[in-house]
Amino acid sequence: MSRVYNFSAGPAMLPEEVLKEAADEMLDYRGSGMSVMEMSHRSKNFERIINETEDTLRELMGIPSNYKVLFIQGGASLQFAMIPMNLMKNKTVDYVVTGQWAKKAMKEAAMYGNAVKIASSEDKNYSYIPDCSDLPVNPDADYVYICENNTIYGTKFKTLPDTKGRPLVADVSSCFLSEPMDVSQYGLVFGGVQKNIGPAGMAIAIIREDLITEDVLEGTPTMMRYKTHMDHNSMYNTPNCYCIYMCGKVFKWLKKTGGLEAVKKRNEEKAAILYHYLDHSSLFRGTVERESRSLMNVPFITGNASMDAKFVKEAADCGLVNLKGHRTVGGMRASIYNAMPKAGVEKLVEFMKKFEEENGHV
Repeated sequence: MSRVYNFSAGPAMLPEEVLKEAADEMLDYRGSGMSVMEMSHRSKNFERIINETEDTLRELMGIPSNYKVLFIQGGASLQFAMIPMNLMKNKTVDYVVTGQWAKKAMKEAAMYGNAVKIASSEDKNYSYIPDCSDLPVNPDADYVYICENNTIYGTKFKTLPDTKGRPLVADVSSCFLSEPMDVSQYGLVFGGVQKNIGPAGMAIAIIREDLITEDVLEGTPTMMRYKTHMDHNSMYNTPNCYCIYMCGKVFKWLKKTGGLEAVKKRNEEKAAILYHYLDHSSLFRGTVERESRSLMNVPFITGNASMDAKFVKEAADCGLVNLKGHRTVGGMRASIYNAMPKAGVEKLVEFMKKFEEENGHV
């Protein structure tokens, strides 16, 4: 069977070139006689892999030298607890709630201190990003938290909030490396890698060095301390070696294909094709306010649940898979991450046009 176009929100498709390269090295990594899956994380070979992976990411993102890059198991959801455990000093934190993941992160933080919702888009089912130019930030807040791209609802912060001097913490799981970003504007930026970077099972956290201290909440386990990971080059225990290796390959692929400016241009072109069709379709419509639209996740509906289900099934039969929307919202969602080629989006729109011709009268 030929490869499908996988529109899954995560785990998501990886660049074919990267998968082929990994397949070639599966049984024998560069003459070592073993797979990276079998390799000691204390070996010279793996030490080279993890260092190259970090170096390439630093180069791609222009990460300042006073920021640490940590590879941490547990995905983004573990970070929901790890962040307050490490950063709460005044026991109060501010959250901008623009979807389920920010809501869950705030609930987790509330277990450790006072988590305050200072802005939200819940009133319109998270279909927009609220104005964050003059937020009621608590001057004692340990940080202001956002989920920068909302995978379920398809919204994206186009302008970062004014945090009034407090550190900005951002979950970028579904927009990681989709466009350039100024890391110096954040105190901590993190994301699960399974959407836009690599296989599932790990998060990358990029943290300003002064925020990593011994002064953490009482009872914080050793493995939940950023300092533990910083002091041991992300190898306090056996890390997710194969995931780190795959992420490194994706970073090199991004660099080879023009870096983050080039990838942003490609992503804008892909998104424009799909949004243009949705804006002119009589059957399908997008669910996000235009100025808040994500380049990565595009939710859409017909307004009829049985029609949506029919579309998802027939699309899958044509090799366009995982288009069903998140279980909490229904409808459809096309996740068009970096690895999704323009041809995949064009094929999707072509199929949508055909489906509309055949079903638009219903």
